[in-house]
Amino acid sequence: LAWNEALLPAVFPPTRLEINDSEGHPSSSHQTLKGTSKWATSLENLLEDPEGVKRFREFLKKEFSEENVLFWLACEEFKKTQGKKQMQEKAKEIYMTFLSSKASSQVNVEGQSRLNETILETPHPLMFQKLQDQIFSLMKYDSYSRFLKSDIFLNHKKCEEQEENSPEAQTAAKRASRIYNT
Repeated sequence: LAWNEALLPAVFPPTRLEINDSEGHPSSSHQTLKGTSKWATSLENLLEDPEGVKRFREFLKKEFSEENVLFWLACEEFKKTQGKKQMQEKAKEIYMTFLSSKASSQVNVEGQSRLNETILETPHPLMFQKLQDQIFSLMKYDSYSRFLKSDIFLNHKKCEEQEENSPEAQTAAKRASRIYNT
């Protein structure tokens, strides 16, 4: 599939909210949410983080519903597509992979039968938006809450906490606090 892990950094560039001091340098005296803490705040935050997407996919694969997040990612990528020919090709690929009655990774959306191949001739960036929104809602109100209780999420969270509490991390934090408290 064209929206594989290799494309995730391009689709979801790493985002970090940085708080700067009065001189414009990043400040370590303020903690920003990252990793599992950020993922736990919303599905949107989870889907903005390539590592979060990777872990969520891993979870959905075990639940036999990975096609939902793959469809959502494909639609996000499709919205950025330039040129009618490229849009037609990607629209057809999305349709054949996720929406056709013969799709290899068919998603379960209402009204998918009304979306037939003729719409693929005149593609536009938001042509899959309603179906994408349905899948997002399905993930948000079904899979996402189970993901937050899953071993995949909890083990990743535990590893993050252990890293934060490691002697190396504490030493770096003490050095940073000395710098800012002098």
